[in-house]
Amino acid sequence: MNGVHDMGGMHGFGRVEPEPNEPVFHAPWEGRVLALQRAMTYAGGWNIDQSRAAQEGLPGNVYLGVSYYERCARAMERNVIGRGLATADELAAGHPKTPGMALKRKLTAADVSPALTRSKFSRTPSAPARFRIGDHVRAKNIHPPTHTRLPRYVRGHVGTIERIEGCHVFPDTVAVDAGENPQWVYTVVFDGRELWGEGSDPSVKVSVEAFEPYLEPA
Repeated sequence: MNGVHDMGGMHGFGRVEPEPNEPVFHAPWEGRVLALQRAMTYAGGWNIDQSRAAQEGLPGNVYLGVSYYERCARAMERNVIGRGLATADELAAGHPKTPGMALKRKLTAADVSPALTRSKFSRTPSAPARFRIGDHVRAKNIHPPTHTRLPRYVRGHVGTIERIEGCHVFPDTVAVDAGENPQWVYTVVFDGRELWGEGSDPSVKVSVEAFEPYLEPA
């Protein structure tokens, strides 16, 4: 998805300015948003890639104009409505108007610690890795209308396989309920001049973890 979220290599956004002594949460509601997000993921409402895709689908002015946790909250609203768990009218009213939908499992107090543990996404491969360390590869110039983890600024550029990271759940398919479709993941190193042109700092190198379907031989 070519959304406003894909900011890598773009001009006009200024430097990243870390907040000194930044608290975990700036307000109590932010903690509740995180708790709701983890609870819904644990209960099977949606997965992490569907959560990311919902944020990416927010209008550009909304995505850039709200805080991190407000983006999460608005994305949850999109998933709740889009997956039929509640209607927009019910969210606006603050109470149900139709019978509820059962999820895969219920989050209990005993499950809170497991719910806060990030799931494992490695899977057994169904085929050998296509590329080897040292291979030159080109990131495909793809522009899917749905979720993808391939940064826009590397598309069409040539890099070198530095590491093979194993076989993992493919975000592009699980985000659209098309199955895990496990794929090999590679660390690909790009020279800064390949990405940004001859005027780039010659010492700059960028490493990207890319799924095999994103790559082709160079």
